[in-house]
Amino acid sequence: MIRIKARAPTARGAVLPMLWGAVAVGYKFGCPLAQQHGLGARIVTSAVFFAVGTGLVCHIRRALLRELRQARKVAGAAQSVLLRPLPPRLEGLNVAAAQLSAERGASIGGDLYEAVATEHGVRVVMGDVRGHGLAALGTVAAVLGSFREAAHDEPELARVLRRLERTHARHLRERSRADHPSNGQDPGPPVAEEFVTLLLLEIARDGEVRALNCGHPWPYLLSGARVEPFTRGDPLPPLGPFPLPAELEATSCGHLLPGESLVLFTDGAEDARDAHGRFFSLPAVLHSAVRDHLVTPQTVLRTIFTALLHHTAGRPTDDVALLVLRNDRKGFAFSGVRGPESPGQATAF
Repeated sequence: MIRIKARAPTARGAVLPMLWGAVAVGYKFGCPLAQQHGLGARIVTSAVFFAVGTGLVCHIRRALLRELRQARKVAGAAQSVLLRPLPPRLEGLNVAAAQLSAERGASIGGDLYEAVATEHGVRVVMGDVRGHGLAALGTVAAVLGSFREAAHDEPELARVLRRLERTHARHLRERSRADHPSNGQDPGPPVAEEFVTLLLLEIARDGEVRALNCGHPWPYLLSGARVEPFTRGDPLPPLGPFPLPAELEATSCGHLLPGESLVLFTDGAEDARDAHGRFFSLPAVLHSAVRDHLVTPQTVLRTIFTALLHHTAGRPTDDVALLVLRNDRKGFAFSGVRGPESPGQATAF
């Protein structure tokens, strides 16, 4: 859990207001001019008190700006730890990711993402914690920390998801104890509304993609000028309200061919509305991206965020996270149709 503590006022910070106050009191009771009732004396007195008030307002404003800069510095440090910048390449995959917080002035929110290269393939997580802003940071930190360890330790993607489920449940119990102390007794089950949607992907060296989806939107596939959902399987429930099934197995989604891209996103992208209540059309923007630009992860991100901010007039109501993966590997070619039923044949050059 990340905590930001407000600094108590220091003696140095209180000196200037005391001086301004001493000047005002000294003038009022010690200056003969302040005792007079003529127009000129009143104008001078008003000017003195106006100067004192202006000085106090300016001092308070500088102090508040100092605190704001400190808070933004802490938020930036938290972002670099939680949503650390992804490497531009992971085992032949071109990678780009970014996040937009709905909370004004915040640089982090309730969305999470990570991509790591492991001996089991490149493993990716995209998630959305209920809520946004600083209140969701604890859950984001717990889930990401667990994924970064389990992605390397667990040979099966299903076991990675089991680890994330246990971490999330433990985090909710600990937070419930902290919020409602009960003398060491079990505070009861966590609140049912606290949940996380998650998408786990595993991209093997030959481009095969396996996935586990807990209530999260499926990614879009960019293949040439085509934009289509990568798969249409039924997702599992989000982490939190219900336990995972006893039998858990990752779904084979076929292969990500050389030159193709996957666009992972949180539901804040497709749920964004304009002033007339119209939803943001992410597929239409992706069609524009593959038609008008060289399809790189960076240009796809830039195109989506530009269109999203224009659609919402710069005021999105939910956090938005995007992660784009492009297969730039040159070692394999594939034939056959995509999908779990016929994933195609891999032929080494």
